Amino acid sequence: MSIFAPGILNGQTALVTGGGSGIGAGIARRLAAAGATVGLLGRTPEKLEAVAAEIRAAGGSAFCAPADVRDYAKVAAAMDTVQQQTGRLDILVCSAAGNFLAPAVAMSANAFRTVIDIDLCGTFNVCRAAFPLLSAQGGCILNITALQARLAMPFQAHAGAAKAGIEKLTQDLALEWGPAGIRVNALCPGATDGTEGLVRLAPEGYVERYTGRLPLRRLGNIPELGEAALFLCSPAAGYITGTTLTVDGGGALIGMVMD
Repeated sequence: MSIFAPGILNGQTALVTGGGSGIGAGIARRLAAAGATVGLLGRTPEKLEAVAAEIRAAGGSAFCAPADVRDYAKVAAAMDTVQQQTGRLDILVCSAAGNFLAPAVAMSANAFRTVIDIDLCGTFNVCRAAFPLLSAQGGCILNITALQARLAMPFQAHAGAAKAGIEKLTQDLALEWGPAGIRVNALCPGATDGTEGLVRLAPEGYVERYTGRLPLRRLGNIPELGEAALFLCSPAAGYITGTTLTVDGGGALIGMVMD
């Protein structure tokens, strides 16, 4: 059950990058259920349309705006699609990300740059391209980061640098764009059940060891992240900007579980 009133986002438009799967898709579904018309931005049109179809089947409104967040021109074209569809943008969620396990000593410069380009540069590209629409009536940005931004983790130098950059970018944009009526916050999930990242990045047996030490003794889930995202994008968070909300069951308190 949600504590939020039905229709809390009625009349608003949200755009979610990485909206074709995982956390991005979960947040898109939650914003749509709260009444927002949701645009889905990502590289794979088929994935976007599948999520959009789910939203429509549940009674919501959704459209697709395919683009690679690394390509500013295509991102700008996606903003034109938003303008054509609804004429406004109130909420931007930057969830597109890439990651893989790799020791720094064996990682190529191109591999490192790829994650920086998707996560950090992609977040900037989308925020920058969305500024004219968001500033027209005021709105909010929610950037998705990760615990790698703050905790030293093996084989995650690329992701850690990118996510740390996103948290700093969040603060700087909040400072600069507040006078334009734009709030900018970040959401930092911990290990989350049902995500591709957990499947691909967690070694065998790691989840059991990790949850055994977590203060809340369980993984998070995508609907919980959707509720947290809705809070930060709702009027309830109207005086919150430049902050990162950590939703990790206390994971940041224990750090990495290495044994």
